[in-house]
Amino acid sequence: MESPYEELANLDRLIHDPARLAILTVLQTATYADFLFLQKVTGLTPGNLSGHLSKLEEGGLVKVEKQFIGKKPNTLVQLTEPGRKAIDQHWKKLEALHKGAQTWEPKDTGTGSDAG
Repeated sequence: MESPYEELANLDRLIHDPARLAILTVLQTATYADFLFLQKVTGLTPGNLSGHLSKLEEGGLVKVEKQFIGKKPNTLVQLTEPGRKAIDQHWKKLEALHKGAQTWEPKDTGTGSDAG
């Protein structure tokens, strides 16, 4: 059985990357968000946000819809159903790992390592 620390180190990097975790968490609370709103609340540059959205879209976690409002481009982003489930499960897993780490005790492996 893995320790909580090993499980933390092995979390899904598509979701757990800090910028993508922020994007998914914002989208978890909304039906959709536009690109400029996501940029503002996450503090990401347009290029970084675009790159992260592409990875999330390729992973099937978000849907990106590009449209024009008048003559201005507008990009809307929303969680897919798999994306909603994935971010919900991710936060539940983080909470469980945090609790588990507080009570975890290493088994004597004979390595002689000491954290203190």
